[in-house]
Amino acid sequence: MKTIAVLGSTGSIGTQTLEVAGANGDLKIAALAAGRNVKLLERQIREFSPRVVAVWEEEAARELKTAISDLDVKIVTGMDGLIEISTLPEVEVLVTAIVGMIGIRPTVEAIKAGKDIALANKETLVTAGHIIMPLAKKHGVKILPVDSEHSAIFQSLNGEQHGQIDKLLITASGGPFRGRKRADLEQVKVEDALKHPNWAMGQKITIDSATLVNKGLEVMEAKWLFQVDLDQIEVVVQPQSVIHSMVQFVDGAVIAQLGTPDMKLPIQYALYYPDRRYLAGERLDFAKLRQITFEKPDMETFLGLPLALKASREGGSMPTVFNAANERAVSKFLHREIGFTDIYQIIIESMEQHKSIQQPTIEEILDTEKATYEFIESRW
Repeated sequence: MKTIAVLGSTGSIGTQTLEVAGANGDLKIAALAAGRNVKLLERQIREFSPRVVAVWEEEAARELKTAISDLDVKIVTGMDGLIEISTLPEVEVLVTAIVGMIGIRPTVEAIKAGKDIALANKETLVTAGHIIMPLAKKHGVKILPVDSEHSAIFQSLNGEQHGQIDKLLITASGGPFRGRKRADLEQVKVEDALKHPNWAMGQKITIDSATLVNKGLEVMEAKWLFQVDLDQIEVVVQPQSVIHSMVQFVDGAVIAQLGTPDMKLPIQYALYYPDRRYLAGERLDFAKLRQITFEKPDMETFLGLPLALKASREGGSMPTVFNAANERAVSKFLHREIGFTDIYQIIIESMEQHKSIQQPTIEEILDTEKATYEFIESRW
């Protein structure tokens, strides 16, 4: 029996993590954390019987306390609550499925407490990789990737020597607007951007996939996770989403991880690593598949990827600006306050006005995030 805690239990990755736990029966859920989806959180509490539950907002916490007054569950709130459940003595693995830079501090404290991290929170490494990776090494903690692409690379590296990596090949579906040009994107509606061709994901990550920002974040994260240079990472569009990513080695050999697009696979692999468990679901039928195609990403139309590469090359606090600007811009787009291509413009303007801080502390990272939000609100 392995004991885990889940940050972001009511989101897409969080709910699928609990589905994996329910299907296997030997994962104990010690703690859950969520934002404001009290009804779903109540159902999760009644099914998995966590000892502690963190709710971000006080009002939601009061509502939850009333809903589960018949249960013996400790309810905590805010950042202190997230840190408390991330450092519970019995927790062996912390699943960081929470969205945003809110996940950085709980992850840091969990690492210090010796917890392995099943990482689904991109912002942790994108903005604080220079802090997280050395800290994990110091405390002997595993960072187990949950993202499909990073899990694929992680699996492809099993049994191989890190020093023999030539490059990482991160695959992309191309999103719902693959093949379109800049002018076509001007009239894009929220509903159009949320129609991902292959994956079922949360709203923000679906929009990020449409802009290719998500692929940029994955490149930034992979640099830290696998300790390679940015020039050793290449993005390849693979529209069928069958090859989830690949590793090319110095002798020219390429090892890839393939499968149907199902997030439960990387989630389960991270939770049970190095073991593999049976996972119900569709299997690849190569006779029906018939072909796998590849394209170069269109970085003139979809600016999310080149802007991410620019931020990563500059380093310091610039990746934080890129991430924060995108986060706020996507929120505005989802609330129909701006157009689709305005997401790019907000990122560009935010990066242009920022003077990068090298080797930022966590406090400086969070201050940079706040300053970026304030800049955007003053202009948009």
